Amino acid sequence: MDVLRPPLIRIGGRVYRKNLIQEQAFPREEEEEDFCAGPGDCADEPCDAFVVEETERGFQCRVEVPSPLYKYIIGKKGETKKRLETETRTSISIPKPGVEGEIVITGQHRSGVVSARTRIDVLLDSFRKKQPFTHFLSFALNQPAIQEKFLQFKEEVLEKCSKDHGVSSSLFQNPAKLHLTLGTLVLLNEQEIQKACDLLQRCKEDFVDQITGGQPLTVEVAGVEYMNDDPAMTDVLYAKVHMKDGSDRLQMVADQLVERFVASGLMLKEWDRVKLHATVMNTLFRKDPTEERNSTMPGKSSFKERESFNGQNILKLFENFHFGEVQLDSVRLSQRFSSDASGYYATSGQLRFS
Repeated sequence: MDVLRPPLIRIGGRVYRKNLIQEQAFPREEEEEDFCAGPGDCADEPCDAFVVEETERGFQCRVEVPSPLYKYIIGKKGETKKRLETETRTSISIPKPGVEGEIVITGQHRSGVVSARTRIDVLLDSFRKKQPFTHFLSFALNQPAIQEKFLQFKEEVLEKCSKDHGVSSSLFQNPAKLHLTLGTLVLLNEQEIQKACDLLQRCKEDFVDQITGGQPLTVEVAGVEYMNDDPAMTDVLYAKVHMKDGSDRLQMVADQLVERFVASGLMLKEWDRVKLHATVMNTLFRKDPTEERNSTMPGKSSFKERESFNGQNILKLFENFHFGEVQLDSVRLSQRFSSDASGYYATSGQLRFS
């Protein structure tokens, strides 16, 4: 056989060349001939990552996509969708804007459908990361005793430090919304919210009950600390928290919850450990009192608008300020930019310790 002119085989309208090396390496498997299909072959695609169905007209794959992300697959004037269809030789059906449903990819060749689905997944992953978060896992710290001590802290800071650069009443957290943030999520429809709620309940059964013993965690909120490197140019001042019994059970619950949510794809991994802190002053509040953005993740536009404050005196005078003790009995899936009857964030789901 001339190695420069290998035998060609036609299958389904495509031309394949017979691979001599593979045939020689496995002489006993004469019935299983190895073919190289060239670009677009499914061998290089994650074929098993999703279901591709065979139909009378070829192949089909369905993908659940929240309606706010449709526009990224369609593109300006439909250009992204057209390019995907042309390059993968598929047809992509997208529900009407605002209507929740499935995107359906159809094509005559399985490899084309797989390629289109893979590229859509990459697009969705990229644009989902750019969406502002909609929900966050939180421990509420808005019990009346804590709120009262917080208001005392605010009053004393304004009385003793109001002449320091940038210090004003607009920097302080809303006492009804005092909380610990575990991590942020982008949940774009009811199905994704329900998925997060279901995962919370599985976490309760899998490890939370074992760590908490089915009892609330007694936490002490005391002392203040700042986020950035220079206390003279502070953006975020937060109250420190620790378990009253000196254990690390609160940290364990927080870390394992975030680890599980990251593994599920509902949350992005940011740090090796959750930084448990209760924001009491934030320069983001100066522009928007309703802002509850995770203080370690300032958006670019917000960051540019921030006017830092001099926190040196606050840190010196209130280094050991005692905000009180609180019984933490649940982890909440809190909705951003919302309020319930108590003034806290509206709760989409909840994991109760007892």
